[in-house]
Amino acid sequence: MNKKTLSLVFLLLVCIAPLFAQKPKYIFYLIGDGMGTNQVNLTEIYLAALQGRIGNQPLVFSQFPYLGLASTHSASHGVTDSGAGGTALAVGHKTKNGVIGMDSTGTVALKSLAYAAKEKDWKVGIATSVSIDHATPASFYAHKVDRNMYYEIALDIIPSQFDFFAGSGFLKPHTTYDKKEAPSIYPQLEKAGYTIIKGRQAFVKHKNKGDKIILTDVDGTDKEALKFAIDHKKGDFTLAEITQSAIEALTTNNSKGFFLMVEGGKIDWSSHANDAATTIHEVLDFNETAKLAFEFYKKHPHETLIVVTADHETGGLGIGNGSSTLKTQVFAQQKISQGELSKKIAALRTEKPNAAWEDVKTLLGTHTGLWTTIAVTENDEKEIHQAYTTSFVNHHNETTKSLYASDDKIASLSIAILNRIGSVAWSSNDHSAAYVPVYAIGQGAEVFHQKLDNTDIPKKIAEIAGLDL
Repeated sequence: MNKKTLSLVFLLLVCIAPLFAQKPKYIFYLIGDGMGTNQVNLTEIYLAALQGRIGNQPLVFSQFPYLGLASTHSASHGVTDSGAGGTALAVGHKTKNGVIGMDSTGTVALKSLAYAAKEKDWKVGIATSVSIDHATPASFYAHKVDRNMYYEIALDIIPSQFDFFAGSGFLKPHTTYDKKEAPSIYPQLEKAGYTIIKGRQAFVKHKNKGDKIILTDVDGTDKEALKFAIDHKKGDFTLAEITQSAIEALTTNNSKGFFLMVEGGKIDWSSHANDAATTIHEVLDFNETAKLAFEFYKKHPHETLIVVTADHETGGLGIGNGSSTLKTQVFAQQKISQGELSKKIAALRTEKPNAAWEDVKTLLGTHTGLWTTIAVTENDEKEIHQAYTTSFVNHHNETTKSLYASDDKIASLSIAILNRIGSVAWSSNDHSAAYVPVYAIGQGAEVFHQKLDNTDIPKKIAEIAGLDL
């Protein structure tokens, strides 16, 4: 065989090889809501600082071999909301802010990756650390003109016939968008064939994990979201438990394949509050889900694709706020979220309406390290003392509002001071237009090693897996 013939044979093999490449049949689509590149970077810098060194301690997903960057603008705005951002990641098309699973006119329903997987007779799971009817998870199964149509979004679970849903619960289980009382969604979901299970232990005890399942937190807990990871106590429901349950449910009596979307929803919430320490713990919590997906991949390396990304960045997080020296290790002194700190200040105000300044300093020191292990400047102390005077002396309670919280001003000032000491700055309390990372490993993952638009991500997943999106 001459050189020309050899070259033609080689070229032919190169061209036809992709046609015979094995397609993944297990897809993990992990979305860190609000998780920009700096949320990941800060977490890795913090972990290295705890080891006493300058640099980064990689997370599981940041070590995936293929890395891209994605733009996130919506059809209507340069800065997306989670409705349009989630929809872009789910269906591969831009829409206007606030819309779920539809085009910008709100008249055309768009098919998501999850529906495409279901058409292929795969099992489908949708999981989150916030409510199941929230914007990002909703984008994969619902079609609504407004992300706040929580009751109506929840009812879209029924026609989806997806196999597994999980999260903290439902926000409006018996109240319509126009604030009218309506039949509870729970009997309707059960009538449609879903078994409603509350908590990880109840799931473990459930005999047929191949049932169509809706897994929520136990009764008496907040249905809006799971607790922040920094606030977890023993026995609290976690995103890792949800993910493990999802994997068990989707692999029971199933050899065809599955699609699983898992959202780490509260990276966004803590970033809205500009709470750096809590954000770090949320990223670490999300990393626990990535660990579970990676362990699955190691058992099925030729059949699995894992893609990790975000719907947008939140807060305009900056690392380094003047000095060349980073002091991120101080965030280890913060023991609770800004929201929980607000509750403790409120409890002190109830117990001791005229609490002394030293009482407040002791409370803050216990939970943030300020004054006890972290030096506080005279100007910073003056700022918090002024808020103390307004609250405990003049009995006028001031609050600081972000999208998902209204926190005590003493608490938000304390966290802001800790942020400054820890070398972190925030540009806003809302979303930004910053690029988000895309990490990938597994069958076909190399296609994500480039600059992308968020709409490219589901299209590429569909192409790799042979799904009709």
